[in-house]
Amino acid sequence: MSETKHIAIYGKGGIGKSTIVANLAAAYSENMSVLVIGCDPKADTTRTLVGRRIPTILDILKDKRNPTQEDVIFAGYGGVNCVESGGPKPGVGCAGRGIIVAMKLLENLEVFSQEPDIIIYDVLGDVVCGGFAAPLRENFADEVYIVTSGEYMALYAANNISQGIKKLKSNLGGIICNCRGINREVEIVEEFAHRIGSKVIGVIPRSELVQKSEIDAKTVVEKFPESEQAKKYVELSKKISQNQEFTHPEPMDVDEFEQFFRGFQ
Repeated sequence: MSETKHIAIYGKGGIGKSTIVANLAAAYSENMSVLVIGCDPKADTTRTLVGRRIPTILDILKDKRNPTQEDVIFAGYGGVNCVESGGPKPGVGCAGRGIIVAMKLLENLEVFSQEPDIIIYDVLGDVVCGGFAAPLRENFADEVYIVTSGEYMALYAANNISQGIKKLKSNLGGIICNCRGINREVEIVEEFAHRIGSKVIGVIPRSELVQKSEIDAKTVVEKFPESEQAKKYVELSKKISQNQEFTHPEPMDVDEFEQFFRGFQ
């Protein structure tokens, strides 16, 4: 078996990275063994793969001191193995702590030693907190992709994430443009990627099929496998698998970023 590919997907909350992660996993499951680790305290990454919300590691540890692999790993569509780290209730404790606890437990349970073909981490776009930086800082992930739209706050978050990637000397594989339908969107994101020394590796169009699939707790790849939207996810999965171009990003400072964004107004 070839060496496991470890991928971390970062992005601003609500930008659609969990949808992309789940559909990537569904696409890869056609001919690869896949492990998805949800590192967002909302614990919703794997819902469309499993068909329901699964118990998080933090919740499981409250009831069981010594959980087994069977307690924390849930089988999803295409045989994808799914894990959710979880987090504290809103307003209580550090959300990043769930990621740190989850990673240590998965290591102790020798989950990583099983060497699936690909492991995908879905991480909230806040590398200021040590917990959210754990997949990179602790060398769990080898390559990073940032999901953004052409909107100001999404790009601002992407620029901040790239600062964390640079600081941790991680490998940025590219920017994924998850379109919201704004004017000149792909052009804006392509210029952003160029400014930080990266590239756009994939463009996912806005589609009503995403919501229709998520209502049924399914991925687009499962529910509408012949659709153009599903083909976009499959295309992105292939580009990421074949990607050999990685950079240490050079993020913009605040003034540069403001000037860059105003250039499209």
